[in-house]
Amino acid sequence: MKDFSNAAFSPEAIEAMTTALAQAVATLPEPVASSHVALLAESILRSAKSGERDVGVLQRIALLELQITPRR
Repeated sequence: MKDFSNAAFSPEAIEAMTTALAQAVATLPEPVASSHVALLAESILRSAKSGERDVGVLQRIALLELQITPRR
């Protein structure tokens, strides 16, 4: 995961990010790989750091990025 140690978020932003991650993970088929959860979380953090706060948008961006991420 990328370094987000310098990022600071309001409680409202953290709530939006948490909800977006939970909703994104819930759409994935079981079993959900921890690497997928990490990629979703990183995407949500990156989007929120750039100012996005809409839960639906955070979720959609994360899921789209997960789809286009090359698999090893």
